Amino acid sequence: MTEISRRNALGTGAGVAAAIGLGGGAPAAGAAPVPRQAAHLFPLSKTAPSKFDGGTLRGANEDTFPVLAGQNGSAYLVHLDVGGIREPHWHPSAWELNYIIAGTAKWTILGTHADGSYHNDAFEAGKGDLVFAPTGFFHYFENASTTEGLDVLVIFNTSTAEPNDDIGIVGTLNSLPRDVLGAVFGVPASAFGAIPQKIEPVVITKRK
Repeated sequence: MTEISRRNALGTGAGVAAAIGLGGGAPAAGAAPVPRQAAHLFPLSKTAPSKFDGGTLRGANEDTFPVLAGQNGSAYLVHLDVGGIREPHWHPSAWELNYIIAGTAKWTILGTHADGSYHNDAFEAGKGDLVFAPTGFFHYFENASTTEGLDVLVIFNTSTAEPNDDIGIVGTLNSLPRDVLGAVFGVPASAFGAIPQKIEPVVITKRK
């Protein structure tokens, strides 16, 4: 088999394997061979979670799962404790597809309003339901149960690490002067005085 034929036979799988160091040349002395299918396998539920006050986040993106590089795709497992809330936010460059694994989620999705009115879709989603948040739509979800946790699988059409692709409500409010907020809401600027000035993504929090 010629080199060109060999490459054609291997297809893109060889390129993926080579990109993450699985292909090309013999393994280092004493190293066990790495199965090629490992390049396409990611133990999402077994990865160490990012922990927050209110829940956890596990993710597979191009940083943690190299095969996703350039594929415009990523997936996350979100767990919300009782009282847990995913910070209200939007994604400027990605849509979001959510599958409810266990529990009940309370959702709000705010879309565009070309007719001059708000289109605020508020609903509950349970085990086995899919929820779609279009690109750029403001949204959030929380655990609707007072006794059980909530588990959601979230899929994005971006390989970027979450939450690097979202803009949260905390950062949004803190990026605006208090007098501007007061003018927009029609209240004194002092009404926003209790909002912390520190800009820091919340990602997941819980009712106090």
